[in-house]
Amino acid sequence: MQLIQQNPDLSAYLAADDVIDHHHPLVRDVASRLAQDSADSYAYARAAYEYVRDTIAHSADSGDMRVTWRASDVLEQGTGICHAKAHALAALLRAEDIPTALCYQRLTHDVGTGWCVHGLIAVRFHGSWHRQDCRGNKPGVDARFSLEGERLAWVPDPKFSEVDYPVLFDVPHPVVLDVMRSAPDRPYLWENLPDSLTS
Repeated sequence: MQLIQQNPDLSAYLAADDVIDHHHPLVRDVASRLAQDSADSYAYARAAYEYVRDTIAHSADSGDMRVTWRASDVLEQGTGICHAKAHALAALLRAEDIPTALCYQRLTHDVGTGWCVHGLIAVRFHGSWHRQDCRGNKPGVDARFSLEGERLAWVPDPKFSEVDYPVLFDVPHPVVLDVMRSAPDRPYLWENLPDSLTS
């Protein structure tokens, strides 16, 4: 699949805003600690990925009812769904001047009752974008940081109308972010996540 930059200006994929708030002191502190132990930008990107994947709990896996969406809040509270974790990883990567995009998949629910939009990121190295999924591993999911072929949590199956969206967004997609911002708790969020990016 050919990935498509929504914004042709690469600097947009380094920007901070109220969601990917990599100017926040907590984000800067975590980035600084990870960078100290990293020999280069590739090692840092892998360390940041593993930090978010392994130390920030996916709230559906852990049963946490809280909803986070701002990167600094995700890092502070240590919880979030896939989209929230993607925002946190994007902030950590952009904090160290690594261009990072948000990207999405349309997947069936675990129980097979419809679809939901799943969030992940893409990181730019050596002139190319590489998708990474930091949602967190569990039985049946073994996602890994890789620039040599994708190691994502899931591969969409067209037989079930699942989709890889090829567009690389510089900011979170509004149909996802609006629901996250308005959700009082995770069960509400889980029930109201969009089933496609066109909804």
